[in-house]
Amino acid sequence: MPKISDLQRETRRQQILDAARRCFSRDGFHNTTTADIVRESGVSQGTLYLYFATKDDIILALADDRHQAEAYVGALAQSEQDPIEGLTLLLELHGESLVDPQRADARRVGVQGWAEALRNPVVHDNITQNIASVRQEIARLLARGQAAGQIRAELDPEAAARMLIAIFQGLSLSAALNDDAELTGLGPVIGDMIRNTLFTPAALAAHPHMFAKGD
Repeated sequence: MPKISDLQRETRRQQILDAARRCFSRDGFHNTTTADIVRESGVSQGTLYLYFATKDDIILALADDRHQAEAYVGALAQSEQDPIEGLTLLLELHGESLVDPQRADARRVGVQGWAEALRNPVVHDNITQNIASVRQEIARLLARGQAAGQIRAELDPEAAARMLIAIFQGLSLSAALNDDAELTGLGPVIGDMIRNTLFTPAALAAHPHMFAKGD
């Protein structure tokens, strides 16, 4: 019997996860069965169990995949020499995920994951650790900005990072509740909040178009 290559294995795994995401988005975690995921993915029940022993394993895998994507975005942001450029990149990439119609299922499943975390300690630990990682990346950028005189020195980077994440979480919930919600127009408002709350006068002068209205 021919062996399955690593690429084929990953492709099949992603096929199952994509199907699970659609099922979870449509019917929720608790109303979706592994049989539903099998039908949606087109694989056999046995094949699914080669990759995931339980439905909870699939839920955790979706959370891990999201975390890996967020970690990649965080690494891109940290690679920017200018911390404000890095912060801008981070916020723009996360913002794009809120309005991308191809990410509608992911947004709905993400919100369901928060609810699942309230009852499932394993999911809770996974999600809170992932959020903590993103918060640390933002706080690092803000601390770098403080060292460069771009972010107000009196601000607590950790508290400011929590604020930015809370804004994103609120917008994620809004987008999940109403896929037709017009979030693009909120960009200038959020930009003004960030500039006026975080930036020093020198940073505002050096980055006149960063988060500015119309960007």
